[in-house]
Amino acid sequence: MTPGLNHYLVVSALLFCLGLFGVLARRNLIVIYMCLELMLNAANLALVAFSRFNANLNGQVMVFFIITVAAAEVAVGLALIVALYRKRQTAHVEDLTSLRF
Repeated sequence: MTPGLNHYLVVSALLFCLGLFGVLARRNLIVIYMCLELMLNAANLALVAFSRFNANLNGQVMVFFIITVAAAEVAVGLALIVALYRKRQTAHVEDLTSLRF
């Protein structure tokens, strides 16, 4: 039995829901950031699955560019989180009431 499109979409939906739960339930900036990346990868998995089962490479090329942009986003996002941590000595969302330094 080979996995079909439905199997990939179920896994993608589960990953997306897990990431959404992490964003809504957690208060640590790094964990929230990792959950956002998990949600992005779940969307990429769905896009690759649709591309694969429609025998069209456009979706897979688009995912390649999305992953490239996400790598740059990770570098900038982590730099911002480190800067906030150094300034405020905390990585919890509720402790960061204003973004003014």
